[in-house]
Amino acid sequence: MNSPSPIPNGAGSVVHAPNLPSNFERLFESRYIDTGKLRLHAVIGGKGPPLLLVHGWPQNWYAWRLVMPALAQDFEVIAVDQRGIGLSDKPPGGYDLETLAGDLVAMMSALGHGRFAMAGHDTGFAIAYALAADHPDQVDRVALLEIPGPPLASASPPVFVPSAVNNKLWHLAFNRVEKLPEELVRGREDAFFGYEFAVQGGNVSADAIKYYVHLLSEPSALTGSFGWYRALDATLAQNDKRRGKKLTMPVLAIGGERSYGPGVAEAMKPLADNVQSVVIPGAGHWLAEEAPEALLGVLTPFLSQYRETRRA
Repeated sequence: MNSPSPIPNGAGSVVHAPNLPSNFERLFESRYIDTGKLRLHAVIGGKGPPLLLVHGWPQNWYAWRLVMPALAQDFEVIAVDQRGIGLSDKPPGGYDLETLAGDLVAMMSALGHGRFAMAGHDTGFAIAYALAADHPDQVDRVALLEIPGPPLASASPPVFVPSAVNNKLWHLAFNRVEKLPEELVRGREDAFFGYEFAVQGGNVSADAIKYYVHLLSEPSALTGSFGWYRALDATLAQNDKRRGKKLTMPVLAIGGERSYGPGVAEAMKPLADNVQSVVIPGAGHWLAEEAPEALLGVLTPFLSQYRETRRA
């Protein structure tokens, strides 16, 4: 008989997260979920049909904190730490999208959820797309935030791009390199990740950036944060196959006006049958932290039919 998982209470759990919305700790709790292959950490709360939130790089579940209480009024919100991130396990491999999506399907199954809605941001966008493509019977609908489509070899940016574009995308190549990034970033995490938060649109609070940097300063967490990028060879090959079959569930493509804007939807239209496009005015890349009310304003109506159907 398996012993029960311990209650998460270290750095990265709800208990030690700074500046949470009022009553957050009353609504949500940190939990470990054993998928059979690894242990994932998720912050879970609310009542209603399940809604899975998948963060981007270099964040963790905390990225969704400002929208979670409102969503929890109508949904069981499950904000997960990806493999390699936060309090989730950090194995040396398994960071391709097929495996990352499989992690989340296994976690949702362990929680008793065979069908659910999703929202994914940045690297979480790519994972959510892969999950919807690989497991379409389990995804009712999916919101995809703030990258110009899932990684595709045909859409890879050229090397010689304008400096403003290079400044935003240089990390894609840097993070893929083996071992050297850790040697260069370790001890300078505040400079490296601080730059990334600033160049992608800014407006993430200094306290939140300090929190993310603290979590990423742990050696295995730093390496885990690069895992998604180092698996891109496998991911690109997988996505080349996925693009041959369009998503059939409703897709909400959300961009920030000061970031990828309508490019998010334009990238998804060839990959899905039913794409709704939203651009959030004045927002950069970090939508859930920069513009939580505006994000809720577009997520809520998109998810309403799912909520009512599941309640019925």
